[in-house]
Formats: sequence, structure tokens, C-alpha cells
Amino acid sequence: MSNRTLIMGIIINCILIVIAYFWAIWPDIQCSINSEWKPIIYLYPEKEQEVTIKVNHPENFTVTYPKYAKEWKVIAKPDGTLIDQSGRNYYSLYWESEQNKKNPIKEDGFVIKGEDTTKFLEEKLMILGLNEKEAQEFIIYWLPILEKNKYNYIRFQTMDEINSNMKLSINPKPDTLIRIRMEYKPLTKKIKVKEQKLKETQRHGFTVVEWGGTNIN
Repeated sequence: MSNRTLIMGIIINCILIVIAYFWAIWPDIQCSINSEWKPIIYLYPEKEQEVTIKVNHPENFTVTYPKYAKEWKVIAKPDGTLIDQSGRNYYSLYWESEQNKKNPIKEDGFVIKGEDTTKFLEEKLMILGLNEKEAQEFIIYWLPILEKNKYNYIRFQTMDEINSNMKLSINPKPDTLIRIRMEYKPLTKKIKVKEQKLKETQRHGFTVVEWGGTNIN
């Protein structure tokens, strides 16, 4: 066997070992990344006024609309209409992001049959403070994802958990801030978890509402 053939054999073996290593650890790499799916923000001031919103980790954004450039600055109207600096109208601010951290199943939450998703969300979103329009938009987005599974583990993050991931700085400060982040994981069979206790939210004054979801890994 020539030296050249021997060297090529060593190189090929090294490449195969590297490929096998990354193939083995790839599931763990994937599970360490969780996405924030379709968080959108509504603004309802008591009078037409300029509102500025900043986040503490804009580097994690994967997409925003309207474009986030150091901040969002809009003219907000009581009916929820938002007008950007160019004069374009919006009904909400939209963003998505990815986080490189574990997001495991907690000790509390809910285990819901896929076929019962609509009833469950209608009930819980009302408790959490969404109005009918906001709840309908939430359900329209999440229903096709959740309903197809036999069961889903669902939990709503606390405000502290949400803020630790993506804190909002809003000027002027709202009288009511509602942030809903639903964690979910598809299940093939039921698991036992402690039922999560949800605090009822009442809206008053300048109200800011945000909803979205994230996967469990």
C-alpha cells in the first residue's frame, strides 16, 4: 500500500468519525433551541398618542414587522390602529425569535386532547384577559398546530418568565399590561401534571396586549 493511499484512508476515516459524532449530538443541539412563535403586540391608549417600545434582546429576533430598528415608534389610536413614521397603518406589532436555552415540561400546566383545544383556549384566554378578537386570532393561529395531536401539554408562562426572555420597555407606561406566552408539547398519551392556576386579568386605562407561544424541548 502506498503512503498516499494510507493517508487518504486516514483522512476518510477521520471525516466519517466527525460525521458520526455530529449525527449523534444533533438531536441535543436541536432540543436546545426553542422558538417564540408569532408574538404580536396590540396597543390601546385612551387617546391618540405616540408610543415607543423597546426590547432587551433584539439580537434574538428572527423576523419583525414593521421592522424593528432599535425600537418601535408608532402613533397609537384607541381602536388599536397603529401608524408608523412613514404613515403606514398596522393593527399590531409582530416578532419572532429563537432562544438557545432549555424549556422543559414544568410540574404544572394542562394536558388537553387535541379535539378539545378550541374549548380550552376560549376559556383560558378569557381568564387571561384577551378580548374576543384577540382570542380568535390566537386560536386561528394555534388550532391547526394543536388540534392534530392526540394530546398537548400546555402551560402559560408567568410574567417573570416572559420578562426574563424578552422584556418590554413601553413609553408611556401602560395601565394594563397583558403578556401571554403559551408553552406546548405534542403528546401521544396523557401525563400527570398539577393543574396550573391562572390569575384573572381585568383591563383598564392604556392597555398593551401581547400573545405568542413557544415549543417545549
